[in-house]
Amino acid sequence: MSQELTLQQRLEACAGPDPLHRAVKDAVAALAQASIEISDLTSRGALAGITGQARGRNTDGDVQKDLDVRADDIIRAALGRLPIGVLASEEMADLDILDANAPISIAFDPLDGSSNINTNMSVGTIFSIMPTTADPSATFTQPGSAQLAAGFVVYGPQTSLVLTIGHGVDIFTLDRDSREYKLTGSMVQIPPDANEFAINSSNRRHWDAPVRSYIEECVMGAEGPCGKDFNMRWIGSLVAEAFRILVRGGIFLYPSDGRRGYEEGRLRLVYEAHPMAFIVEQAGGGAITGRTRILDISPASLHQRVPLIMGSIKNVQRVEHMHSQPEVALEANAPLFGHRGLFRI
Repeated sequence: MSQELTLQQRLEACAGPDPLHRAVKDAVAALAQASIEISDLTSRGALAGITGQARGRNTDGDVQKDLDVRADDIIRAALGRLPIGVLASEEMADLDILDANAPISIAFDPLDGSSNINTNMSVGTIFSIMPTTADPSATFTQPGSAQLAAGFVVYGPQTSLVLTIGHGVDIFTLDRDSREYKLTGSMVQIPPDANEFAINSSNRRHWDAPVRSYIEECVMGAEGPCGKDFNMRWIGSLVAEAFRILVRGGIFLYPSDGRRGYEEGRLRLVYEAHPMAFIVEQAGGGAITGRTRILDISPASLHQRVPLIMGSIKNVQRVEHMHSQPEVALEANAPLFGHRGLFRI
């Protein structure tokens, strides 16, 4: 692997003469250029008029920040020069059917983790590239396994682009001098077993028994059935959580729970769970709802929400086993915050 190999060179080498692959190449290149502009905005923050203040709510009911809208506009402008069948954005209520004869369609979350903008934490862009179906309006009812490519960009201390076109996962880092992405990680593999977990533990009382039991196993550490100590991480930014897992392993859990509006999970299948699952599986990991492989799910609606549990394959398999065989789980009401709990007293 050469540090000087650029994203454009990598895409050219992978695309070859095939028209479908070349369409994917052009779309990824356009998304990458858009992400450089978004990176500039996030790095300047308030100096660029980015405050992190709410601009209202999007059509799915989530608070919409000022950069959500700017990022959506930037991506649409970048893709507008290409033959795209259908565009689907988290910020828009409906599909934009652009060219029914175009070979590919794109779903994207223009700014994942936007609630973190004004706290100077990592945010990102997520995208999924699908083949356009004969009926373009049905393009995003395909299962996640139909994806041609998926990726995400993390706007953090470095701006990094993670990409799969179905043949492994590469990581590119933005060289701000040349304003190009350069390959810094090739054929990335997630460690199969790791001792980090990421979950919002404040919601423990709402979790289903298998999730409570798995987390209790983790926090019991070396004294429990796992036989090793775990660390907990929680950033609240999906792209940052996913990038950490790609680099050093672990498991991320955003399960369904008993709260109103969370019964079917909270992350979007089309814009978030499908592309993340494709990337994680291509890197040797796993991604499930708890009982179902994420890539096997065909969306019933554009903004469908799902639980997402992803990461190191052995950790994910343990959670899946607890959902399918509840009798192997620990006592579901074991005290997370008592003796042997997350905070020892």
